[in-house]
Amino acid sequence: QLQLAESGGGLVQPGGSLRLSCETSGFNMNEYPIGWFRQAPGQEEREGVSCIVGSGGSAYYADSVKDRFTISRDNAKNTVTLQMNNLKPEDTGVYFCALAALDDLCSYLDHVSFVRWGQGTQVTVSS
Repeated sequence: QLQLAESGGGLVQPGGSLRLSCETSGFNMNEYPIGWFRQAPGQEEREGVSCIVGSGGSAYYADSVKDRFTISRDNAKNTVTLQMNNLKPEDTGVYFCALAALDDLCSYLDHVSFVRWGQGTQVTVSS
């Protein structure tokens, strides 16, 4: 059964760092892009944060996180990681990893294109 599970969230002060992990199972991971999305408090829509194609050869970022966040994947370990540095209060939210069917969908960071989701992990940036 195809599954994704996030971990690594928590409470951090502004300027701090967190490392989120997305563990996957039930599919051939190197065939599919994996994206990270977040849902801020009180918001209904999930915002695209970053996405990496199946091979790991290309990655995409929202403007709001460029130069602060880094996405990577280890297909042998079925894991995608989001390293988040210099965190800001506006980064607060529930972070989800999700799978899309095609690498071409990765760059759009559009949640409607992602078909399978994890349960999410809470990230809170506050002093």
